[in-house]
Amino acid sequence: MKKIMAVILSALMLATAVSLASCAEKDPVENGDQQGTQDNTDGQENPDNSESDLAYIQNKGTLVIGITEYEPMNYMENGEWTGFDTELAVAVAKELGVEAEFIEIDWDGKLMELESKAIDCVWNGMTLTDEVLNGMNCTDPYVVNAQVVVMDADKLADYETAEDLDGLTFAVESGSAGEAALNDLGYESTAVQTQADALMEVASGSCDACVIDITMADAMTGEGTSYEDLGYTIRLTEEFYGIGFRKDSDVTAKVNEIINQFASDGTLKALAEKYELTLAMPAE
Repeated sequence: MKKIMAVILSALMLATAVSLASCAEKDPVENGDQQGTQDNTDGQENPDNSESDLAYIQNKGTLVIGITEYEPMNYMENGEWTGFDTELAVAVAKELGVEAEFIEIDWDGKLMELESKAIDCVWNGMTLTDEVLNGMNCTDPYVVNAQVVVMDADKLADYETAEDLDGLTFAVESGSAGEAALNDLGYESTAVQTQADALMEVASGSCDACVIDITMADAMTGEGTSYEDLGYTIRLTEEFYGIGFRKDSDVTAKVNEIINQFASDGTLKALAEKYELTLAMPAE
């Protein structure tokens, strides 16, 4: 019996020794892994959270720009994007050392697209509304704009004030400054995806009028345009365009610097004259 107990005791002691040896070998490895992870966290920036926005864009080599088709700012011609904002964005991207890439977005979801990094900026004749200024890091204003009422050209003389518009049906781009202007006046409207869609609603007779940017109204209505039978009247607002980047982005200051340089050397003035736009800043 004593021999049996001795054998059992010996076996238990051997098993314990093996287990302790195993732990002794494993713990330094685990500790080393933990230390290595800590060292890596301390020594390297997290590209998703810590890297500057400018470095992030330059490292990937592209400035992804969220737009809608909006003449004369961004529109398709011969299968390529062109327009005032398109040309300006390409020139700015070159100064940043990257390529400009244009992606059509749902305008109403622009903040979500920006925050998710599906795009790097919104650069599409964007009015600097309170919503935009609160949700994005925006550049200085670079173009003057206004919200105007577009309708059949033969009816323009009947509408001279905002009060005259009472009773009309309106189409507006969802989330746009035009929609906000009508809301401020207490007028209801039908929201569509783009300003171009709003124009089509009027042309088709589905709505009496639409409210869009004067820059598009100048380019798209009247003699020699896509909508010769339409015209615009009544400026509901005067406003400014800006470019929107992610909150706290360090790209904004750099783009301001580049655009101011273009204003000083005449590049911006020549581009504005080409597309018949009014700049928000004078050439130096």
